[in-house]
Amino acid sequence: MYTFQGWVETPENRTALAAVRRVLSAATRAPSARGAEPWAFVVVRDAARRAAIAARYRAAWDAGERFTAETDADRDVRERPHYARMMRGARDLAAHLAEVPVLVVCCLDHAALGPIAGPDGTLTSPVAAYASIFPAVQNLLLAAHALGLGTTLTTLHRLFEHDLRTLLALPATVEPVAIVPLGWPRDRPGPTRRKPVDEVAFLDAWGTPLPAEAE
Repeated sequence: MYTFQGWVETPENRTALAAVRRVLSAATRAPSARGAEPWAFVVVRDAARRAAIAARYRAAWDAGERFTAETDADRDVRERPHYARMMRGARDLAAHLAEVPVLVVCCLDHAALGPIAGPDGTLTSPVAAYASIFPAVQNLLLAAHALGLGTTLTTLHRLFEHDLRTLLALPATVEPVAIVPLGWPRDRPGPTRRKPVDEVAFLDAWGTPLPAEAE
């Protein structure tokens, strides 16, 4: 879970706002197709808006959990070492999202994509379009981690995107692609556990092992 000091105007909270600006500054250093920088970020601090988003997020999470249980959708990853802990954290976030002090809604402005989007905003090259926003989101996450902030990338808002657009008064051309909760963590996560490089990297062609550094 995440905690932040309250947003009463104090020196500490001005520092917290400075941290938000720093991670957003890092986000804007990302690459984008055509160098168009088609990103925008809505920083949600208002308690009522956060609560409204959180209520919809919880409903989407509950629906997802029901689907996963009914279809055994995670049977291929359930036994991996990180799965149980990851799901506990995700479930806790869904239950307490309203308590997270800052929600950063990361957006893609289709009007800034040029030929990557048609006149009606339809994406002509989705790969190029999303490659122009998700590197910025990753920069944001890395900068937050470097500052000791807790955060994660969420996309459950896709199940209530219309409501989110209304809550944030987003223009028709602006697509919310991720909600990133941001706050000081109560505890420190342990080291991540991932597949070793040798299982996922090849040399020159698929299946050719990547030599060790000494080779």
